[in-house]
Amino acid sequence: MPRTFSAFARPYLLLPLAALLAVLPLLLHGDSCGHDLGFHLLSWFDAAAQLRHGLYPHWTVSAAWNAGEPRFVFYPPLSWLLGALLTQIMPPAAAPIAYIYLVLLAAGVAMVHCVRSLGHGFGVDEATARNAALPAAVLYLANPYMLFNAFERSAMAELLAAAWMPLLLLAVLRPRPTARGIALPIALLWLTNAPAAVMGCYLFALLATLRVLRELIARRIHALRLALTCLAGAALGLALPGFYLVPAAYERRYVQVAMAVIQNLRFQDNFLFDRTTDAAHNVVNATVSRLAVTLLAATALALGTLLLQVLRHRRNSPIEASPQDPRLTLALTLALVAALIAFLLLPLSTPLWNTLPEFAFLQFPWRLLTVLTPVLALTVALLLAPLYHADDARTPRPSRTLAWSPLLALLLPLALAFPAWRLYAQGCDPADMPGFIAGLVANHHGVPPTDEYTPTAADNDVLRTADPGYWLAPSIAPEAAAAAAPHTVPNPAQLIPNFDGEIPLDQTLSTPAPRHLELSLPRPETLILNLRDYPAWRLTLAVPGYPERAPLLPAHLQRDDGLLAVVVPAGHWRLDVRWQRTPDQQWGLALSLCGLAALGLAFWTRGSL
Repeated sequence: MPRTFSAFARPYLLLPLAALLAVLPLLLHGDSCGHDLGFHLLSWFDAAAQLRHGLYPHWTVSAAWNAGEPRFVFYPPLSWLLGALLTQIMPPAAAPIAYIYLVLLAAGVAMVHCVRSLGHGFGVDEATARNAALPAAVLYLANPYMLFNAFERSAMAELLAAAWMPLLLLAVLRPRPTARGIALPIALLWLTNAPAAVMGCYLFALLATLRVLRELIARRIHALRLALTCLAGAALGLALPGFYLVPAAYERRYVQVAMAVIQNLRFQDNFLFDRTTDAAHNVVNATVSRLAVTLLAATALALGTLLLQVLRHRRNSPIEASPQDPRLTLALTLALVAALIAFLLLPLSTPLWNTLPEFAFLQFPWRLLTVLTPVLALTVALLLAPLYHADDARTPRPSRTLAWSPLLALLLPLALAFPAWRLYAQGCDPADMPGFIAGLVANHHGVPPTDEYTPTAADNDVLRTADPGYWLAPSIAPEAAAAAAPHTVPNPAQLIPNFDGEIPLDQTLSTPAPRHLELSLPRPETLILNLRDYPAWRLTLAVPGYPERAPLLPAHLQRDDGLLAVVVPAGHWRLDVRWQRTPDQQWGLALSLCGLAALGLAFWTRGSL
């Protein structure tokens, strides 16, 4: 019994140390200020400030020079909620390192669970799969693409999404898939990172279709049951994140979402070794292209060796061999996935990228390495399984392979992490440091807008960077709605064509718009708030002291910079601006509640669901 427990617990005891060794360069040298670190840190600190006031974040207050943007409507919540929590319990500089550590640990645990649960798919006993799980999990959590995302890109949400990919593979490849097993990783992917969720859903659709077709050939009644299970699981997986997914899908018409796929961010600019007119883009694409070729070659070598191993075993054991050999079937399935990923990284796949819905929003074809790396780790587990075949609880003495595997598993992250640090680590300017960004949010200092979250009618080039919280234009003429705030200067981008510089901090001292305000006007005037107009904002005017009077809902006026402007009649008014739950948000919340009820029923019944 103690030995059985030791074999079961070994990976869970060693994985925290393996993940710690993978982030050791960060602990020694400090944060790597990758491409997206500022974006994520701003989300974390902004969300944390709202959560401290008991508000679930929908709106990023600091963005667009404190005019804000609906970032949290469109960006899945799990990564920024985890980041916001970490910023509350540790110093700003430590939060990104802790986040990466926790994500790598989660990825390793997920891979252990995947390998152990797919033991029957290996055609080996549970103890053998258990022993092969540790090296595969360590390889996965410290694989070069994971470290590229951590060090060079600081792609925090994509990192977290990688932790759910092994669970998705397990859900669709296990001997008897269940709807609840399928639903959970699909829901987690959508709540973490939209590009990863798109990749995961297409991966699931491909593997589920292959399984159903195989069952149709073998046993027709099982094929129908499998198809219904997969459909139910996918539907439940899309229902659970409905509170996020429905508003994000519906409200994209209100923002400039196409800005996410402008030049250099399009799939056709990011195939392997593609070059554009942007030198910095070419350097990054060359780096990740070399990484992709290396991982593809490693996966091809591992899969080729595995297929030879399986075929040799079938030749030496003709009695055991059968057309339905689960190990051969699994190896061929993984090989098909790897081959398809290799094809999608090449320009030849352009028609597919243009045809598949939402595929273009992946931006970078090499993001498919998020799918390739768990395939590689699972293949390595399949390869190692025969080496551990004698290492089960009935063996009186552990084999030499098992005795050395924990040490080798701990050396692997060291061997991968320090070269990755030298290749991918990014230096930090003072303005990129976590403590500096935390100070910007705490001091209500505005930061630039995000193009794809900019409201449809707004132009970022004419948005001034030092607007007060509100101002009044002493007129109700149409031109009054376009009035600029007094004593402000135009945005440099409005004056300088193709401006791509940094605006000095002393020119970005804007003020957030008040949510409550009292005005006494002798005549009608136009009120302009330093708040981007968006359908979820509800602005009301009420007469203080007269609650029986219905509040006035003034019409919103159009401005080129997208700020909220209304005409306020003469008199004494109390103005209130609040975020309202729109019908699509209500429907999304209702869908999530229905999904939770169905998931609870599935776990309670413990049936085929």
